[in-house]
Amino acid sequence: MKINFYLKLAMSSIRKNKRMYVPYIFTCIGMIMMFYIVMFLGVSDILNNLRGRETIRTVLHLGSQVIAVFSGIFLFYTNSFLARRRKKEFGLYNILGMGKRNIGIILFWETLIIGVISIGIGLLAGIIFSKLAELVLVNLMGSIVNYTFSISMISIERTIQVFGIIFILILINSIRQVQFSSAINLIRSENVGEKPPKGNWFIGIMGILILGVSYYISVIIQDPIQALPTFFIAVIMVIIGTYFTMISGSILFLRILKKRKRYYYKTNHFVSVSSMIYRMKRNGAGLASICILATMVLVMMASTACLYFGKEDAINTRYPRDINLEFRFDELDSFLNRNIEKLEDKLSDELRERNVVPENRYFYRNAAIYGIVNGSYVETTLINYNSSNGTNAYSINFISLDDYNEIMNSNETLNDGEALLYSYKNSYKDDKISFSNGEIFNIKKKIDDFVNIGDSAIDMLYNIILIVPDIESVIRSFDNLSDFYGEKLARKSFIYNFDTGMEPSKQIELYNSFLDIFTNELIKENFGYKSVYLRSQEFERENFNSLFGALFYIGIILSIVFIAAAVLIIYYKQISEGYEDQSRFGIMQKVGMTKKEIRKSINSQLLTVFFLPLIIAFIHLIFAFPIICRLLLTVSINNVVLFAITTISSFIVFAIFYMIIYKITSNSYYRIVSETTK
Repeated sequence: MKINFYLKLAMSSIRKNKRMYVPYIFTCIGMIMMFYIVMFLGVSDILNNLRGRETIRTVLHLGSQVIAVFSGIFLFYTNSFLARRRKKEFGLYNILGMGKRNIGIILFWETLIIGVISIGIGLLAGIIFSKLAELVLVNLMGSIVNYTFSISMISIERTIQVFGIIFILILINSIRQVQFSSAINLIRSENVGEKPPKGNWFIGIMGILILGVSYYISVIIQDPIQALPTFFIAVIMVIIGTYFTMISGSILFLRILKKRKRYYYKTNHFVSVSSMIYRMKRNGAGLASICILATMVLVMMASTACLYFGKEDAINTRYPRDINLEFRFDELDSFLNRNIEKLEDKLSDELRERNVVPENRYFYRNAAIYGIVNGSYVETTLINYNSSNGTNAYSINFISLDDYNEIMNSNETLNDGEALLYSYKNSYKDDKISFSNGEIFNIKKKIDDFVNIGDSAIDMLYNIILIVPDIESVIRSFDNLSDFYGEKLARKSFIYNFDTGMEPSKQIELYNSFLDIFTNELIKENFGYKSVYLRSQEFERENFNSLFGALFYIGIILSIVFIAAAVLIIYYKQISEGYEDQSRFGIMQKVGMTKKEIRKSINSQLLTVFFLPLIIAFIHLIFAFPIICRLLLTVSINNVVLFAITTISSFIVFAIFYMIIYKITSNSYYRIVSETTK
């Protein structure tokens, strides 16, 4: 047979099955376009002008890898729907005398045609929309827009490589399925599994138990340090539990409906429930996949939107003033003698020379130490986190009463052995606190507010601030404690923060000049400090915009990819079920079933299972809420209300989108099952 014969046969097959192939080709084009755009942005020259460009490139690079891996898995999954529909046709070819080698050649041409069309149009669309995507990314990061159009050859090359490999693997898998099946099995493939499955109570109960444990873990976790690894464990448990529950639980659910005679023996329920029971073993996995994808989309949309819209909160928490300085001292004498006063004078002189009038200024001496808290007792002599349960590791800061009254404009008084206590990220309930070195304080009062301590905002540990009457004696008592490497456990710092009232560019100029002055080794030696941490809100704002903007952007891109995947799975699920149910509805119409009753039956079937993934995804999201809140704390976002708003908004948007999909697919399903009456 000539090559043209196979080519014409392949083109004819694609054209005749356009209802199945067109959505598949559009999905391939969409995946390829997204991959090229993310690859293009990762190597774009416009990032060279952005601060934090390496972080942005890393995020985009990881995003492109996620799209590549997901595209491979997803296109394999959707191709299985096509292969299932085509097996009967190939079986017929085989019976009529066409060898499996010849069928393989037809599959080769089909895959080549789809691959060339998808990669060609996908790359063209990616190149066209890449500039728009670049403008959106730059705008999200608050940077300067550049209207120069460019094409990335390395991104084109990488896109062709990745999707070329995916199409080759899909072709090999399709040929394998034909090669190892007899002609009879190919013809009967659509009827494989057409027997009522038994609901497995054990797997169903296991699924519910696994989900229950993962929900429990998410709710009880309090420690941000444990939240990250625990989150991934919980995610794996939720995926396993969802598959177990949806596959076995849905069969059991339908069997319960079948036993309810008042429900089952109605025209609109009888056909739908009996049909779903027969194929639920296969479709349970499809429903579980839709549920997992929906949950991924919702978590990603809600968390990245919260990061982006909450970045100002994070900046203000992490950097409480325009300019924030922390001088760290190694030697106790340097920290206690007149060096602090000299440093204050030096800072005031530098500001005066630059005509800067500091606003909202505050400064204080701070001594910090880590400890394991058990009740009211704090172990500080040996910090062994292996003995900690993760929720009792604290960072404890000591501040003098004089500094506190000055900063907070208060007139608090303390006797020896008394302290004021402020707890951050957690509550401290005891009325006294004792340390392993013998220091004991009775808590006179628990205060509700204090200035932000920058490091506490990003510290994954809980924080306690103790306001004490004599900080020098406290520092002396802790200063002899060292770790295994001889490093002193107590960190002694002088904090000096202020606003400038200056425009952003001037603030960054001031920041750079202070950086030159106070990192000078001679200045360090003269004033006795070991190191200085200097941070500017405006300087760091660009970093936050870059990081959170990139995360929000990649979150949007991946959400679009996952939503497209969910849509296609739903579409193919409905279409394939429509073809399977075509003959059943044809028989029912011959015995008197009207079109109105068909429509009611379809609605009953879709409403019974279609919204199940959305409902379960919403439940997953509710129980994921606490642990994601803990994770957001690690990036200085403690705005639960904002996260609740982004979560609810994301769900509403997704639910509306889901309703639209329901309407479209139900109409497609109805048209297929109604074709028998024409």
